[in-house]
Amino acid sequence: MKNVMGLVNLQAQEELLSALTDQRPLASLPFGGRYRLIDFPISCMVNSGIRNVGAILPTNSRSILDHLRSGKDWDLARHHKGLFYLPSVRKLKGEPDGDLQNMYSNLDFVENSSEEFVLMANSSAVYNMDFTPVMEMHLKHAADVTMVTSPAMGSDASTGIVIKAAKSGNVTDICLQQNIPKGEERALGIYFMKKQLYIELVRQAVEHGGKDFRVDVLLRAAKGCRIYAYHQKGYACRVCSIQAYYDTNLDLLNHKVWEELFLRGGAPISTKVKDMAPVRYLEGAKVKNSIVANGCEIAGTVENSILFRGVKVEPGAVIRNSIVMQNGIIGSRADIECVITDKNVVITAGKVLQGARTYPVYIDKNKRV
Repeated sequence: MKNVMGLVNLQAQEELLSALTDQRPLASLPFGGRYRLIDFPISCMVNSGIRNVGAILPTNSRSILDHLRSGKDWDLARHHKGLFYLPSVRKLKGEPDGDLQNMYSNLDFVENSSEEFVLMANSSAVYNMDFTPVMEMHLKHAADVTMVTSPAMGSDASTGIVIKAAKSGNVTDICLQQNIPKGEERALGIYFMKKQLYIELVRQAVEHGGKDFRVDVLLRAAKGCRIYAYHQKGYACRVCSIQAYYDTNLDLLNHKVWEELFLRGGAPISTKVKDMAPVRYLEGAKVKNSIVANGCEIAGTVENSILFRGVKVEPGAVIRNSIVMQNGIIGSRADIECVITDKNVVITAGKVLQGARTYPVYIDKNKRV
């Protein structure tokens, strides 16, 4: 994999995540108590042996820059190669969204790299995998493009690339589909190809007025290419809606899922290090089947929930089947169930918030309820 450069495409489709991504790009969305979604593609690239990684930034990139910094937490702060920030193109008012122009404006970075292959991944999926077998399959079948696929899990089945493939992995049909049925094989947004082919496909698509990589490159410019699908057998879920975000977080309460994602074969998912005190369990604290990050202070009841760093649960408060992001405060005798609270949310004393597993309530950042 030393002959492979990584590209992380951070310009994601966020239509069904508007509440969670109004003030942040999808890539920096908090996940699992102390991670961000961008941690997954970058960690997997580094764990696979890739040492040259370019992050194609979205328009609003401040939170991404703050999280990644020099790349030191992923062993990418290097004198030679390492982590590179690839700036976005400023869009005119009313111009349609798309990621292709950002790729095109940073082609010089790809052209000047010494690697022969490109592995591109977006930041909308949660997984932990070794990319080496993807390259091996690509070389074995002399493929032009190899994409990573997995079955849709239900709540993560919004608009996406759906494929039909032979037993060998050769893709026989590919299309962009809405409301993907559960179990249908769909792309995870991970693509492997030769560097020169990537450059040619992006240029060709832009010259013909293309805006979106999936539509204008994968479905049009790459028509006639030998495309193969690498089936990811482990846990993999796309965070493409609020429901998918909720379900994927709570999946971590299954110990087998948590181990597969964060402890796979000694290849952990890395994130920005923050030194905080351990969790304080005060008198009256009751915690069951939950993930509680460092810096929390608990004096109430927490069940089947995920608490991010610095959360305070006051005496008599009850949290069930919920996600409480960083520095949230759940007041005394408050009762929340099936709720997502964003950063710095305060639920005042005695309040009752009730959602459902299939329709969680979302409280916006910095709100006081």
